Amino acid sequence: MRSLEVIDLGHMRYAEAFAVQQRLVEQRKQGLGLDTLLFVEHPHVITIGRNGKRHHVLASEEILARTGIELYETDRGGDVTYHGPGQIVGYPIIDLREWKRDVRAYFRGVEQCLIEALNSFHIHAGRIPQPGYEGVWVEGAKIAAIGIHISRWITSHGFALNLATDLSYFHYIVPCGLAKPVCSLRSLGCTASREEVMRAITDSFAKMFEYERVITQAKCQELEAGRRTEVSFPAARELPYSCF
Repeated sequence: MRSLEVIDLGHMRYAEAFAVQQRLVEQRKQGLGLDTLLFVEHPHVITIGRNGKRHHVLASEEILARTGIELYETDRGGDVTYHGPGQIVGYPIIDLREWKRDVRAYFRGVEQCLIEALNSFHIHAGRIPQPGYEGVWVEGAKIAAIGIHISRWITSHGFALNLATDLSYFHYIVPCGLAKPVCSLRSLGCTASREEVMRAITDSFAKMFEYERVITQAKCQELEAGRRTEVSFPAARELPYSCF
């Protein structure tokens, strides 16, 4: 039985959440632990991926520091992105040897689970089938960015979905190297809570990656207390990929 553990890290700085990811990645490489989907909300931070261009950060480090925005270079794919309050960030740490050894299929699967989750709130989300436009879009505006890293078939990093994000912070960057608008669930008139959206993402993620059991962890502080809730799913079939 394939199982997925879902952990809400709450509000956590980027460097601390990255350290959590690294520990879980090493465990999975050794065949220990379970596949895990981490949820987290970061304080203001700009990250630069492996393919990132420094000039896509439009403010100096001094200005960023005065504004309270941290800056990190990281090992995920993609260019420059912003994380901050009101955003749902998800970091799946999963062993693709137990699903499909296919990087493209995994990336598309993450996109699709976000599309399905947003559609459940009557938000018509989709893809732009054009190189460089990876992620999830709504009427030409980007609502979710995706940047992944895979080492020995263990995934890390993941996605950032704008829930109630202050979109003005995207003015400090060229998001993902594209001079395109961004949006959020709130800007689209959706009032769903963080918990409701995380639950929808979890459900679609479990179906997409064919987990039969999901173990949810309410808050990272409860890890030591062992407070978990288990949900069993019937054997799930892969959802079709949609292109818009």
